[in-house]
Amino acid sequence: MRVLGIDPGLRNMGWGIIAVDGPRMSHVANGICRSEGDDLAARLLSLHIQLTDVIRTHAPDAAAVEQTFVNKDGAGTLKLGQARGIAMLVPAQAGIAIGEYAPNAVKKAVVGVGHAEKHQIEHMVKLQLPGVQIAGADAADALAIAICHSFHLQSSGTLAKALARAGA
Repeated sequence: MRVLGIDPGLRNMGWGIIAVDGPRMSHVANGICRSEGDDLAARLLSLHIQLTDVIRTHAPDAAAVEQTFVNKDGAGTLKLGQARGIAMLVPAQAGIAIGEYAPNAVKKAVVGVGHAEKHQIEHMVKLQLPGVQIAGADAADALAIAICHSFHLQSSGTLAKALARAGA
């Protein structure tokens, strides 16, 4: 089964795909969708096109997206929310079920503590996915989201059902 993790962002949207076979995980691919265009609509469209291509190329069976936290900059939070909408829309259009996780839940699942630093996340992702070449911090976060989702699927018993649907 392939799990897609998405770290939403308006400028850079990280993505990472892992293969899960029971308790074993392996890296499939990762990267960063970089928005292009002069206005918000064009940037969102470019993210949609790029993420659609990722799904078409790698055919994930499940997806997970990091939840948005509200910060002091309301306009920035709103724009991040719009990018997050693209991150949820594209897998939904492909018929893929989507999990959602708070940033602290992802950090706790991957690092063991909810307030881990970026470098700690990247280090633990590399330990869990030996040999992975990470495209950047946003891709590392996306792989962490995919790992978190795979743990959730395993613990909830839905992994076996999803594997059966995927023909594994």
